[in-house]
Amino acid sequence: QVQLVESGGGLVQAGGSLRLSCAASGRTFRSYNIGWFRQAPGKEREFVVAISWSGNTIYADSVKGRFTISRDNAKNTAYPQMNSLKTEDTAVYYCAASTRWGRDGYDYWGQGTPVTVSS
Repeated sequence: QVQLVESGGGLVQAGGSLRLSCAASGRTFRSYNIGWFRQAPGKEREFVVAISWSGNTIYADSVKGRFTISRDNAKNTAYPQMNSLKTEDTAVYYCAASTRWGRDGYDYWGQGTPVTVSS
């Protein structure tokens, strides 16, 4: 079992930056792949970015070149850095963990942190 807690969301102007955090507890964090997803009002949840246990990364086309992700296994935390934010990035952002690698199939989920990008 892995417990995940997101933080770092908030209100930011378009063009600004935010760094989210996903803190994990429970079983060994370094064994898990970490994904981030988002859900905007009235829309389905979508994949944003993921980082594998070994540091490989994948990005949704919509955020490629603007978002990056890193992890600190000593702190059991993963950090998506969101730059050049757009109003369409407004959503609740969720952290997820899985031993499988990819854009879906994640087993454990956090409660989400809201991000609002104003124009």
